[in-house]
Amino acid sequence: MAPVFVIPSKISEYYILPISLPALPSNHTPATHYLYLRPHEPKIPSPTTSRSLFLVNVPFDATNAHIKHLFSQQMDLPSGRIENVEFESTRSNILRPETEKLEKFSHPQAQPGKKNNKKRKRGADVDDFERLEDVQFPTTWDRQLHKSGSTVVVVFVDRASMEAVIKAVKRLRKRDKDIVWGEGLEGKLPALGSASMGYLTHQRLRYPDKAQLLESVNSYMTAFAAQESARARLLARQRQQPDEEGFITVTRGGRTGPARQREAQEKAEKQKDKQKGLEDFYRFQTREKKKARAGELIKRFEEDKEKVRSMRERRGRFRVRVLESY
Repeated sequence: MAPVFVIPSKISEYYILPISLPALPSNHTPATHYLYLRPHEPKIPSPTTSRSLFLVNVPFDATNAHIKHLFSQQMDLPSGRIENVEFESTRSNILRPETEKLEKFSHPQAQPGKKNNKKRKRGADVDDFERLEDVQFPTTWDRQLHKSGSTVVVVFVDRASMEAVIKAVKRLRKRDKDIVWGEGLEGKLPALGSASMGYLTHQRLRYPDKAQLLESVNSYMTAFAAQESARARLLARQRQQPDEEGFITVTRGGRTGPARQREAQEKAEKQKDKQKGLEDFYRFQTREKKKARAGELIKRFEEDKEKVRSMRERRGRFRVRVLESY
């Protein structure tokens, strides 16, 4: 008899909620998916942390509508108690301050923890940098898919609503109630596709429209050019403005390449001119020069001797015979 595995209701601090995934046109076999949830406890708390729920291993096709429908109608809870749903792919830049963008833009190699007494002005430079980050490629699919094991932070309107969800999960596990993922949302969300979709249609949907792609690339390049111009203006100001101690910040790009090459060549020629009169300054230099000259003469003498010997050998091999005519 095969052993029966009992799924616990809780592992460590996570509550386990089994969800039934219905059959799809591409996969006719239903499956059971396990959703893990607990109160949100990040390392750096935010004002909404106390009323947030942290979900792990959400289904790959999860949307805001799925999460709100799961924690309201499918759990017999009142609707409208969810303030925001933050998926893993969309919450990375939510809390990043604007000053951090300018600091990263102007000083990419700045070390954290060091105090910087310089005051920076917000203006066109920060706007250009933010405009570059806002440019994105157009979406290809109607619905965004998530990787396996993705996380979601669900923010409720108050802490009581978040605790009510945890209590509802406990009740569902005791009653062994089956929850079907997406039940009741049929026709309200864009379809993921069907098995009858041909290869050409799939290939066409993989890439965005050419006009949209061209517009997106042009917007990105325009923002990138504006960012580079802002970076050059910022570096130019740093080369001209001294700090509190009277020092000028050394930055790259102060001189052009050809000017620096000509200056290096002039310095090399001056160095050669200085070394011309120092060739025979020391006695060992004169001695080494005489030895090298004598060695060169001996080498040439030996080469000439070898040439003469080979010429004599070739001349002795042939004899000229004069025939007398009768």
